[in-house]
Amino acid sequence: MDAFSLLKADHRKVEDLFSQLESASGQAKMRVFEQIKMELELHTHIEEKFFYPALEKPKQTHELTLEAYEEHDVVKKLLQQMGRAKSATEEWEAQAKVLQENVEHHVEEEENELFPKAEAALSEEDIETLGEQMEAEKERKQRSASSKGSSKKSANKSASKSKSASTAPKRTRASKSKSSSKSSGSKRSKKSTKKSRR
Repeated sequence: MDAFSLLKADHRKVEDLFSQLESASGQAKMRVFEQIKMELELHTHIEEKFFYPALEKPKQTHELTLEAYEEHDVVKKLLQQMGRAKSATEEWEAQAKVLQENVEHHVEEEENELFPKAEAALSEEDIETLGEQMEAEKERKQRSASSKGSSKKSANKSASKSKSASTAPKRTRASKSKSSSKSSGSKRSKKSTKKSRR
């Protein structure tokens, strides 16, 4: 896949997620945001690692590329702030709107101004090579993210198992002492009933 097709596919995916975010509510909204965050972080990473460096030198793309880096910084800061939230408050909703507007502006500028100039500045071979590099990097990052996620889950499971194991003996001791006090109590009550019969 060439560089422009790959980046445009990412843009469409994020647009779709933003429309899902608007219609979602409660914790579903936070789950959609996590997807948006992951997609945007991955997208900005591959652009900054491969695409933008290739466009910094050519005169016709230099200024637009520097501007794109700045726009990425704004998006990253918003993602960081919003990522700290546990629920979608009014302030968070306002930030989500600002994030969406920033991303939409950036996409529009990239597709209508930067991409046509980049197409003129780069050879077809460069565009193909950049696409392959970005695609490979995306796959690598996604694999490492999924392996981190699965190792986190297994770590949480083992931690909860060790917690329950450490609390289990305490419970049995407590229940033993309760049952022994019950049995001694029942012996006393039997003795008292014998006395009363006499």
